[in-house]
Amino acid sequence: MARTVHVVLIYQSLLGIYGDRGNALVIERRLAWHGFEPRLTIVEPGDKVPDDADIYLLGGGEDSAQITAVRALIADGGLHRGVERGASVLAVCAGYQIAGTTFTVGDRDTVIDGLGLLDVTSTRGPTRAVGEILARWEGRTGDDAWISGFENHGGHTRLGPGAKPFARVEVGVGNCGDGTEGAVNGKVIGTYPHGPILARNPALADHLIELALDRKLKPLVRPEITELRRQRLLAARR
Repeated sequence: MARTVHVVLIYQSLLGIYGDRGNALVIERRLAWHGFEPRLTIVEPGDKVPDDADIYLLGGGEDSAQITAVRALIADGGLHRGVERGASVLAVCAGYQIAGTTFTVGDRDTVIDGLGLLDVTSTRGPTRAVGEILARWEGRTGDDAWISGFENHGGHTRLGPGAKPFARVEVGVGNCGDGTEGAVNGKVIGTYPHGPILARNPALADHLIELALDRKLKPLVRPEITELRRQRLLAARR
């Protein structure tokens, strides 16, 4: 029988305003293509976050949603237990910010404690980053090394010593205009691009699966996805 891989999509009513739910659909499809049995759980505020999942996904949201989400996740504890048990995490935009140690919200830049899954801090930036982003994923080679997406964030994120950049920016702003994009700590990846990001970057979806299962996957040949990537990479460089 095919191994079941449990994927948890966290708080879509709060962290789902930019279509990041699509990341869960991509993970489901690629798991099936790789011969696994995907099991998707969608968790909303008030639900318990399963601590036995293999992959957790968080998306984008506004300030008030970030505060509600981070407080609920800290109180619940399921995500932290899942990470401790070896799950992989993809946190996008607002999800990336709340995965850090602190982030600020509002005109007064009120400091809010984050989940502490990444050693990053986020504050309000001088200008909003909006537009196509293209970055080179560290640790990857060839076409898979390029991460494309659409960034739309007012926060600037800076990395502490306990995190390393996910990628290096070629086009766009990324973390804070310092040439870095996203952050990585163990099996936790934070990043800004939408798209959804896993639809544009299937190698990243497979990487999350590999991290969760501690095994390498065989390459998948999907011509339609290769063509989509070619078009988006060209568009970002124009």
